[in-house]
Amino acid sequence: MLCPENADSLTKSPGYTYSFDSGSCKQLDRGTASLEGRMKTGVKSETRFEYDASRYAAYLETPQGRLRADLAFANLQEFLPASAGVNSLRALDLGCGTGVTAVRLARLGIHVTLLDSSPAMLDIAKRTAQEAGVTDKVVLRHADATQLANLFQTRSFDVILCHNVLEYLDEPGAVLRSAARALRDSSAILSVLVRNQAGEVFKAAIQAGDLAIAENNLTAEWAQESLYGGRVRLFPSNSLQAMLKAASLAVIAERGVRVLADYLPPLVSRSADYERIFELERKLGNRPEYASVSRYTQCLGRCVSSVAEDCA
Repeated sequence: MLCPENADSLTKSPGYTYSFDSGSCKQLDRGTASLEGRMKTGVKSETRFEYDASRYAAYLETPQGRLRADLAFANLQEFLPASAGVNSLRALDLGCGTGVTAVRLARLGIHVTLLDSSPAMLDIAKRTAQEAGVTDKVVLRHADATQLANLFQTRSFDVILCHNVLEYLDEPGAVLRSAARALRDSSAILSVLVRNQAGEVFKAAIQAGDLAIAENNLTAEWAQESLYGGRVRLFPSNSLQAMLKAASLAVIAERGVRVLADYLPPLVSRSADYERIFELERKLGNRPEYASVSRYTQCLGRCVSSVAEDCA
């Protein structure tokens, strides 16, 4: 449970766990800290990921980053499992990044395991937990999301988060199947957040004014993500639900995240009007006709009735 003396030793130990009774892990000089792709899923070395993790952390402080996290968490809270006490609940955050969502769960009294393939991101998550005063509720785990089946026993968690992870995987269905097996019972919840294909069409047309890319994104399986560049998987309408069903999970809710906020005119202040934007987005995201063109799609699923045994 001790942090290794250098980040190199950590990267050579998939599944390594470390806690808060030691000093902060040193960050690798280059490349280990990256955007949602490598730092969340262990995508192999690519030019787009040769950046510091603080760049992604800074994005989460922007109105766009905050809104994505706040909306996804608000949707999740609606379906958190009932329990004799939240202190008995255990959660897993796949590709935890800076630990923002995991810390929110920990503040509710839930025990959270934060899993990420980037030591640099785990260092930021560690500081986030320390600043929030929830280190007793948090365990950090260095590993790749694709290793999930080999990391935990079946029926281990009441809540599993898989936010902005699947779009960087070649086989997202495999991770969903592993996550399904890790859900404790039929009351446990899996929250998945992915990039919506329709949203990328609107983004290209409205934000970038690039009609060619907009038309291409109508049918493209992969697109270019904007913060670092590089490809990102797009999820067409109903494709995520189909993947969840194939993993023996029943979808209990689907929400749109960031339907309109990315296209507001300059006269609307993203900061000063944040609360109004958030409330409007909550209403839009709950209505299928608007959610269908959101930037992100969030599905919440669980093992229920006839599929419960398959999930286990």
